[in-house]
Amino acid sequence: MIRGRLDAVCVSGSDLLPLPGRRPNRSGIDKRPVAGRVAVSELGLDGDVQVNRKYHGGEGQAVYAYAQEDADWWAAELGRELPPGRFGENLRTTGLDLTGAVLGERWRIGTTLFEVTACRIPCANFERFWDVPQLVKRFTARGASGAYLRVLETGDVGAGDAVEVVSRPGHGVTVGLLFRATTTQRRRLPEITPALQHLPLKDRSKVAARIERLAAPA
Repeated sequence: MIRGRLDAVCVSGSDLLPLPGRRPNRSGIDKRPVAGRVAVSELGLDGDVQVNRKYHGGEGQAVYAYAQEDADWWAAELGRELPPGRFGENLRTTGLDLTGAVLGERWRIGTTLFEVTACRIPCANFERFWDVPQLVKRFTARGASGAYLRVLETGDVGAGDAVEVVSRPGHGVTVGLLFRATTTQRRRLPEITPALQHLPLKDRSKVAARIERLAAPA
């Protein structure tokens, strides 16, 4: 059994990042670690806020995880501290390869059961939050996107909990492959087909249609 650790649980709370001149004019990307146990519902962590529901949150993006190992790479690259929550993540993990996580694999953390559903596509608000020029381009080139999670069984989680990968589908479609197929290597999108049923519900028909178009004769 693959086993990692939950280093921190982060939520945005009510102190949202202002975005003057933007619509919406606030963002929940600025998440901070919280102490103790945190309740997890079907749509996310207690106290967390997702402002732009078109791109964030929902049943297949209820929780976002980012690996300490990937954060360490960015900290060295940029010469700055990147504490838990700085990537807009809810869960900071250690000991798991999130880029190599398979869509549909299930994690037991505390009393909660999660399912890996998707990669995270960086947005302009992420670049503004860090104030790093070309961050979206650099983040895309790096390809360590972190993983979105669906909540299969509600419960609670807390820093220090074990993260146990309790099952893993055999199709081999990873978070990293999905990220490449939706960003820099879009001709690879048909490779996602075996894992379509694990994507967030709001994305399945859209991705399936794109695959169909790619597979159609020229």
